[in-house]
Amino acid sequence: MVNQTTRQPEPAPVEPGELARSLAPFGQSSMLPREAYVSDSVFDWEQRHLIESGWMCIGRGEDIARPGDQKAVSVGRCGVFLMRDQARRLRAFANACRHRGHELLPCGEAAVNRPIVVCPYHAWSYHLDGSLRMTPGYESESFDSSTHGLVQLPCEEWHGWIFVDASGEAQPIRAHLAGLEDLVAPYEPERLVTKARHDYVVTANWKIMNENYQECYHCPMIHPELCNVSPPRSGANYVHPSEGSWVGGWMELREDMDTMSLDGRSSASVLRGLSSEGARRVEYLAVFPNLLMSLHPDYVMTHVLTPLGPDKTRIECSWAFAPEDVEREGFHPAFAVDFWDVTNRQDWLACESVQRGLSHPRAIPGPMSTDEDGVYQFVTMVARAYSGQPLLAGARQQLIRAE
Repeated sequence: MVNQTTRQPEPAPVEPGELARSLAPFGQSSMLPREAYVSDSVFDWEQRHLIESGWMCIGRGEDIARPGDQKAVSVGRCGVFLMRDQARRLRAFANACRHRGHELLPCGEAAVNRPIVVCPYHAWSYHLDGSLRMTPGYESESFDSSTHGLVQLPCEEWHGWIFVDASGEAQPIRAHLAGLEDLVAPYEPERLVTKARHDYVVTANWKIMNENYQECYHCPMIHPELCNVSPPRSGANYVHPSEGSWVGGWMELREDMDTMSLDGRSSASVLRGLSSEGARRVEYLAVFPNLLMSLHPDYVMTHVLTPLGPDKTRIECSWAFAPEDVEREGFHPAFAVDFWDVTNRQDWLACESVQRGLSHPRAIPGPMSTDEDGVYQFVTMVARAYSGQPLLAGARQQLIRAE
């Protein structure tokens, strides 16, 4: 990733003068140029330098929890093979057999559980640590099996989320997530149990979804249900000098509301690690480039974005609750799921309309309001990446000075 490796990538195919307008000080800047949302060549650059070359969230560790669990996922154009070894350590490898490169598993299918890894092409097999086990037809003493293990990739579990670096060149993940630990830890996401999932395919650029997530300027216009339980101007975005690759903020619940649901009521317990202040707010945190975390007093909602093209994004939305709630007879997550399904679909319609608007060849990016400081942080991260610079240098400092 641009902000994590020492390699200097070529700049994105975007006019430098257009990027300069996006990088201007807060209050004077504009959105990213139109090409950032519609160009195939820009999307191809993003795949190589933002998706395939740094830390990407690919889901939850609970989906591959048992020793022997195996699963393959796509990270950009790269196949990544995940497996849990006998010590329950999660490992990641290039999804390619060391013989002829056949995929070990098809990407995107459900996890399987097996004591070994077997290539379905010529039956080369591997131990759960990735070392070569058997190679039918290679009985020669000169064949060195120790040099033909699977190609390992950096993989980390952080509070229950899985992050993989498909390039193998990223800096330690602690730099990517710097400044987030104290905000996330009280919710204990790694302890929670996913009880519901929805998959959406939205005909809009992945950055439009990120930008929409960073502001509630739009909420009075399209989210009456949300405004009923949480005042749109009740919170603030975080502005700090941390070099972590994330943007976020918080909003409060109305005084007579317990959580984000259609009636403000909850069927779950307040998460045990929260302070009285935490029990009255929702944290909205976005880890660049594709993880959106919504931390509620009684549940955690996750959006994992998978860019499919300049105008198409898959979004996996999941809801996780305390295990004692999930195990309670009669518990049902509908109070949270129904609320956010309504709100998500309102957002997706708006994002798709933005995509259609930006598809017009005469579309011109506009300025940001004072309520869009989170959008500014995200936009400047992308613009700096396009320019071959670190994601965050200067972006938050501009906001700090503006305050």
